Amino acid sequence: MSSNSDQPLLATGDFWAALGLLTRLPIHVNIDLAQNRGASAAWAYPLVGVFVGLALALVAQISMSVGLSSSLSACIVLFSGVMLTGALHEDGLADSADGLWGGYTPERRLEIMKDSAIGTYGVLALILSLLIRWAALEMILSGGFWFALVAVGTISRTPMVLAMAMIPNARKQGLSHSVGRPSQTTALVAALSAGFIVLLCLGVAGFILVTTVVAVLTFTVSRIGIAKIGGQTGDILGAMQQIGEIGAMLAIAAMI
Repeated sequence: MSSNSDQPLLATGDFWAALGLLTRLPIHVNIDLAQNRGASAAWAYPLVGVFVGLALALVAQISMSVGLSSSLSACIVLFSGVMLTGALHEDGLADSADGLWGGYTPERRLEIMKDSAIGTYGVLALILSLLIRWAALEMILSGGFWFALVAVGTISRTPMVLAMAMIPNARKQGLSHSVGRPSQTTALVAALSAGFIVLLCLGVAGFILVTTVVAVLTFTVSRIGIAKIGGQTGDILGAMQQIGEIGAMLAIAAMI
């Protein structure tokens, strides 16, 4: 599904469609409207990150208010995030790791990424992702910077919109292809709204550091995807979110 230039830039149901796509909440979505909007609703992905970040920040506050340590609270927050999103992005990270590093041709890499089985590279990617995020999150919570979770949720979902708009689909089917390609204006709205939210949460210095780190990581993943499979897929987008989240958490932890 491709973007439709005749459609309005923003629509009321875009947030709910994005929330239904990127989380496992029982959201009632107007399917016909969502399919008609397609990638035009991608501007709302960072807003879903705000929602997820606020939910996880609340979980962190409750966990620590009942006497749990920042370490245990970080575990609970990670678990809650996985449950809330249905491990959608973790699945993309694992599939990308298996496919990009386990195949020797673009066709074989795409075939591996489509396989539901998980391999060594995928397992290692998930383990390292969880360990790094847990360690960084423990530092963030122990420093009382729970509001940083809103910035992390927002900025980590923005690269998906930018990649959808700027990088061709590597295959002619799958989630990324079915959603379509957002316009550059849609991607710009997503980037500006995410930047504004990050600036509010982290201030100027934090904004510069976090957005720079995420931008570098997103560019790196994009180049790897183009070099190895000729573009992006839904799995690559999920990997971008996860790597962006890791980078944002590490950058915030470094500021504490």
